Amino acid sequence: MKELYHIGLTLEQGAKYAILPGDPGRVEKIARLLENPSPVKTNREYTTYAGLLNGERVLVTSTGIGGPSAAIAVEELYMTGVRTFIRIGTCGGMQEQVLSGDVVVATAAVRMEGTSKEYAPIEYPAVADFSVTTALVNAAANLGKSFHTGVVQCKDSFYGQHNPNRMPVGAELNYKWDAWIKAGCLASEMESAALYIVASVLRARAGCVLSVVWNQEREKAGLPNDHIHDPSAAIEVAVEAVRLLIEADKKTNK
Repeated sequence: MKELYHIGLTLEQGAKYAILPGDPGRVEKIARLLENPSPVKTNREYTTYAGLLNGERVLVTSTGIGGPSAAIAVEELYMTGVRTFIRIGTCGGMQEQVLSGDVVVATAAVRMEGTSKEYAPIEYPAVADFSVTTALVNAAANLGKSFHTGVVQCKDSFYGQHNPNRMPVGAELNYKWDAWIKAGCLASEMESAALYIVASVLRARAGCVLSVVWNQEREKAGLPNDHIHDPSAAIEVAVEAVRLLIEADKKTNK
């Protein structure tokens, strides 16, 4: 049984559903919400656990930070049989109504990163799968979470966002940041665009749920702005969404 080069899984260790946190340290915490969770493999930034939901095998695989490693995870998990992906991540709010601790369900992503451009022309939109997004919204509502739905901005440089004036291209970064806010972007993160484009090319389903850590726009405006690093709400929403998708898929024999 040959292992895939990056994630280290064999083709026999796959599943139809995968939950994708960025941080390897969150994998076990997520897996504990599944039935009979067990470690499968750790290689590089990719840690994988497996468990059951409604009798269906589900993988939890970390992707590391950024689009390139996320794209590799999606590609190789797809080879093992995964056809539905849900990313769990953290983000920074961009609209003043997006509060620390809130959940954001990303319906689409601004492709301000490089990975997706090696899959599809920039005119092609990075959009979440409708059925996965619907499951995430229903899960958030059913669990009573404070949540928002809409477009997020996906970038490659964390410090380009947080210290743009230090960068030689700072004027461009500031201009685009203001543009995304005026256009209604809810939050900023680093993996969703690659996830959506790769999944689209592979004809797989993908969605993304994010936990808001803080909001630099609220801080600029002098509004209350706690820093909340607990992604539990997004984790609960993602797991419940997978449960809903499994139930729906069984009814339609997917």
